[in-house]
Amino acid sequence: MTNLGELGLSSYEEKVYRTLLITGTATATEISDASGVPQGRIYDVLNNLKARQLIRTQSTEPTQYIAEQPETVVDRLLAERTTELQQEWARYHKAANSVRSHLLPTVPADGSIWLGALGSEEMQTALQEHIRTATNSVHAVVGPPYESAPWETLEKEVAAFFDAAHPDISISLLVSEPVIETAPKTLFDVAQEHVTEVQIRVLPQLPVSFDVIDQTITTIDIPHPLLPTDRIAVIAVNDSKVVNEFECQFQKLWDEAAPLLD
Repeated sequence: MTNLGELGLSSYEEKVYRTLLITGTATATEISDASGVPQGRIYDVLNNLKARQLIRTQSTEPTQYIAEQPETVVDRLLAERTTELQQEWARYHKAANSVRSHLLPTVPADGSIWLGALGSEEMQTALQEHIRTATNSVHAVVGPPYESAPWETLEKEVAAFFDAAHPDISISLLVSEPVIETAPKTLFDVAQEHVTEVQIRVLPQLPVSFDVIDQTITTIDIPHPLLPTDRIAVIAVNDSKVVNEFECQFQKLWDEAAPLLD
């Protein structure tokens, strides 16, 4: 492919344009004879070149054609190709967005999973290790599956939670009304005995239980698919986007909730 071909001229268009550079003004018949472009194609080629402002006509009888200056032609061809490439980029960008929407929105987040039932020794240990990492704040949402479990089961995890919490951290507990109905009033005395700053708010219902520690890690309780009074696992995630999203959701729920002791 020649340079003019790379810029978008067909072989016939290039032959006609180069011929006009040599002949100067010429009629369609003269251009056909000099360039070797067939008579049956010459007018289509000339009209295309004129439409692209690469040649122009003179008001004579018969019509004569003249080539635009090479520098002007190259600039116009380059502009055409640039526009085509921009349109092609936009088409590929649109196609990429379409493909992306049918794939997973993000790669799996960094984290781990802890298998364990409510109140089990392994989960008490895991919860204590988790809470001990807090140096500033714990934001916790307590809903299902805790609201269906008996207090005797929950008490072990509540004790592990507060025993491991550093007294100087700030704890915000958002609890569903069914959990409040299950827990004894002494729960809140225990909270204040262990932590200097603790706030508790209540909502009628909560969709899921989770916590956010120091806005750097979140854990989400996975309810047991067959046992409504239990969980099957807890997922811990430290991916910043995931943690920020859960922190944002906590703040929205917190703003809607009512203080427990008001």
